[in-house]
Amino acid sequence: MPDPLAGAAGLVDDLVGDLAPGWDRTGLIPDEVLRALAARGLLCPAVPAAFGGLGASSLANGEFTAHVGSRCSSLRSVMTSQGMAAWTIQRLGTAQQHEDYLPELAGGRLAAVAFSEPEAGSDLAAMTTTIEPDGDDVVIRGQKVWTTAAHYADMIVVVGRHGSGAAAVVVPASAEGVTVRRVPQPSGCRAAGHADVRLDDVRLPARAVLGGGQPLMLLVTTALAYGRISVAWGCVGILRACLDAARGHARARRQFGRPLARHQLVGRHLANLLIAEQTATRVCEHASRCWDGGSPDMVVATVLAKQVSAVQAAQGAAAAVQILGSAAAHEGHVVERAYRDAKLMELIEGSTEICQMILADHAVSMAAL
Repeated sequence: MPDPLAGAAGLVDDLVGDLAPGWDRTGLIPDEVLRALAARGLLCPAVPAAFGGLGASSLANGEFTAHVGSRCSSLRSVMTSQGMAAWTIQRLGTAQQHEDYLPELAGGRLAAVAFSEPEAGSDLAAMTTTIEPDGDDVVIRGQKVWTTAAHYADMIVVVGRHGSGAAAVVVPASAEGVTVRRVPQPSGCRAAGHADVRLDDVRLPARAVLGGGQPLMLLVTTALAYGRISVAWGCVGILRACLDAARGHARARRQFGRPLARHQLVGRHLANLLIAEQTATRVCEHASRCWDGGSPDMVVATVLAKQVSAVQAAQGAAAAVQILGSAAAHEGHVVERAYRDAKLMELIEGSTEICQMILADHAVSMAAL
């Protein structure tokens, strides 16, 4: 069976080259880079072939995501957002909505997913955005914050309250009443297109609504599942980039008459970085196999992968900074970027504390041995 992602890593390498530090400084990825990847379906490789996608497995998609993350976490963040939008449409949309939206996402259009609000971050039950029916239309009112990739998006999948439950709605970024404002100078993933989105009486046909009447937490969990496993694999990429930079520096840099790598305390950092990368890789592989096999353990395996990988990435990036010392203190250096980017991974798609609470509940509910 041909590999749908054959050559994809090489294309990313060609497009990114040594440009990621510059993107980080300017806070922008060139539109032509995003469109080139989007047009090949590489920002959402899991979209089924029936809708023009690549139909990649979770495991293959994960390894590709890690590669993108090792080159540029901002680009990986855009990829995560595109995949989340496609996944949400797949899971909540009708057959007609699949036909309407998925080929666009697999063929060059860019998308974001809007959850968080000024007073609803981890506590998404406090969400106040509304999607109100009005004849054959719906009217969307509310404000979203820190919406990754919204600056680049052609369409934004907005989650809000709908009747007694919740729904998502596919909102064209150009629709009347939509205002997108970039978040100025974010500390990490600076070029990921983070933006605040205001929705002032945005009127759309009711056919744009996905999954109307769903319980809010079920709808959010459905959409977040893809984001969590994508972020987890992205953290694997961060760790691989840090390990590569740290071991190269430790081999070449000499102190007290021998390479840094031959100093035991530096060696400990290198060992811990390797352990972190391998641990994150294995837990992500397990989660992806649960996805590909339709395992009932998929949800908890995904949360576990996100928790372990994000924590390991933050700690591993800090270790890499320690190994490189002043060499990593230059803005834009791969390890300097990783240090900033990795910390955000402990916050997004469910903070470390939220993931711990989910895993604690699972531990309590497990059957006795």
